[in-house]
Amino acid sequence: MPNPALDPTRSGGRLTNHSQHADTASAPTKEGQMRIERLEDIAKEFDERVRGIASATATTVDTKGRPFSRMLHPIWEGAVGWIATGRNTLKTKHLAKNPYLALSYWTPAQDTVMMQCRAEWCDDAATKSRIWALFRNTPEPVGYDPQHFWRGGLDDPSFGVLKLTPRRIELWTGQEVMAGTPPKVWLA
Repeated sequence: MPNPALDPTRSGGRLTNHSQHADTASAPTKEGQMRIERLEDIAKEFDERVRGIASATATTVDTKGRPFSRMLHPIWEGAVGWIATGRNTLKTKHLAKNPYLALSYWTPAQDTVMMQCRAEWCDDAATKSRIWALFRNTPEPVGYDPQHFWRGGLDDPSFGVLKLTPRRIELWTGQEVMAGTPPKVWLA
């Protein structure tokens, strides 16, 4: 029976990897990380952590090559993240020059998710409408009503949608840090 979590068209809001691997275990790397071969092996932990934290520090590179951070609020649908955000901001200029951003989630218990993602603007009406509804219909703290930020609704010219495609995900808990356990790292 096929595993619905591996369906690349719909993952039920869970993180999944669309590649197939024969080996399911992870392997240590020379950098002291625990390399995760299958994204689905960390999907539950990733999903619980990002849904529990909700907001992330997002860092882009400015036009002079310097890091620039701000708080953003992604929603993850499988292995794709979505951010409803201002379309005419510094982020737009930064991503035009360098389409990658880093995301960092953190809890007071020192549990973290660190990500490197490719970001792309989705300006088509169908995607914007679907992501507007996704944010509006997802329960808090992950979801919220976008109308609070974009009074003009979907037609507000400042409303933008960023699609995030991770190329690296690192999970590490405070307990693992203290025990000397390496972080779990998945690479696309």
